[in-house]
Amino acid sequence: MAKTFPAKTTRPVGLTLLLAGLNACDPQPVQPTVQASAASEQPAAARGAGDFPTLTRVEYVLECMQEHGGQNYDNMYHCACAVDVVAKTMTPDEYDQAVTFTNLFGMGGERGAVFRDPPQSEQLRKKLKDAKTAANDTCFPKTPGSARDQEGR
Repeated sequence: MAKTFPAKTTRPVGLTLLLAGLNACDPQPVQPTVQASAASEQPAAARGAGDFPTLTRVEYVLECMQEHGGQNYDNMYHCACAVDVVAKTMTPDEYDQAVTFTNLFGMGGERGAVFRDPPQSEQLRKKLKDAKTAANDTCFPKTPGSARDQEGR
């Protein structure tokens, strides 16, 4: 009996590598469902840190790879590490709000004020910036003679 294989499909190399990397990740432990009253007793960081949705993780990795020179295995590896560091620092809701505030901060006029003026806008943008800095310091190699290498001396 001859084996038949499905028709060959082509994907961009970066997407194939990204999907392979996500499949290779350790699965996150399933968190038990917590009653609302018990959840309110836990700090926000303990409740939601580390459980970014897959779509958020993929979007972060793709954007990170673009920022670091394009889709290749090295960038995918380092950016997958970076999203894990950011996920340990922020809850998914904080991250989503911080990205929204950051992306729409430059919008002009009264509409832009909604994203510039609230007190949580500055706090969340700073928290995201600090998380990304920590992720870059942790996950991306320091090259000799680079500005990051000089800071550590």
